[in-house]
Amino acid sequence: MDYRKESLRLHGEWKGKIEVTPTVEVRSNEDLALAYTPGVAEPCLEIQKDVDNSYLYTRRHNLCLVVTDGSAVLGLGDIGPEAGMPVMEGKCVLFKAFGDVDAFPLCIRSHNVDRIVETIALIAGSFGGINLEDISAPRCFEIEEKLQEQVDIPVFHDDQHGTAIITLAGLLNALKVVNKKKETVKVVISGAGAAALSIADLLLAEGFTDLVLCDSKGAMYDGRKGLNLYKQAMAERTNRQRLQGSLFDVLEGADVFIGVSAPGILTRDGVRRMNPGAVVFACANPVPEIDPQEARAGGAVVVATGRSDYPNQINNVLAFPGVFRGAFDVRASRINQEMKLAAAYALAGLVSPEELSSERIIPEAFDPRVGKAVAAAVAEAARASGVARI
Repeated sequence: MDYRKESLRLHGEWKGKIEVTPTVEVRSNEDLALAYTPGVAEPCLEIQKDVDNSYLYTRRHNLCLVVTDGSAVLGLGDIGPEAGMPVMEGKCVLFKAFGDVDAFPLCIRSHNVDRIVETIALIAGSFGGINLEDISAPRCFEIEEKLQEQVDIPVFHDDQHGTAIITLAGLLNALKVVNKKKETVKVVISGAGAAALSIADLLLAEGFTDLVLCDSKGAMYDGRKGLNLYKQAMAERTNRQRLQGSLFDVLEGADVFIGVSAPGILTRDGVRRMNPGAVVFACANPVPEIDPQEARAGGAVVVATGRSDYPNQINNVLAFPGVFRGAFDVRASRINQEMKLAAAYALAGLVSPEELSSERIIPEAFDPRVGKAVAAAVAEAARASGVARI
């Protein structure tokens, strides 16, 4: 099947992938009086007394805002907010299908951080959580930080944190396959955008100690000129040996390669520079940093990609629906590091020792256990870390 042509045809038939449907019937004057005036005044007055009652009397308790500025849409780049709408609608479908979370898309015509933050903050009272989507770095970091300071509901940039959660889950199991420890492996990350920096941050929180990030100019290290605020902050926490040079250079003696960068950037010879038992996560989409067969030919034992037609797909749908389900279930005020780590542990734990292999390090997207397991772990972590409100 030519997925592009068939998808375009179907989108023309669907004319949108979501719609608003009522949860109550209005078939009589009594129905009308209860769902609307005069009866609706009572819940309004209860919410006026205590705004938290909006979670009891409206759909807010299960409604997530999916928002973009259209600046980094699915690897297509800055194609504009309207052009990003099919992706946002698709995201809403996945929220419902995999987490039973209602979601509503919002595409904003601005690249100004403060205007975007103000727009979202002004309507935040209608939602239980906010999922930022397809916003380019480094603006996405600033938007998330400023927005979370202004609202009392979770703000989650899936391109960052969802990717990091799945990557960590897969890596924990991959290291079991190759019999290596997180405290001693050298991890090289290709990319320094939203996903790469978040992956590095979560790996550090989990106890990985030897990380080297490479952007288009090579290895990042403390003191390298031209690093933006966020790259500099990460450079100060990684590359403890202050390695310099290209990606190929720093792969010498590496145990793990994680790519969230560009197609074809890793070669078979690059993999050969890595230690025996190499782990390669080549997650650029739709074309990975290296073809899995090439990676294995170079000596990689475990290979993961972002594609569904290869084993070990690093797929964000494994994380964000369950993360929000768990956060909503306890009315969390934010999604913190403890909740992300809990989600990763839950995912990794769904692959039993008997199932674990070089081609089975992560559950499949349609595994019915995933959403519930992630949600339960996230809810428990929210309670333990003090951000749950019920």
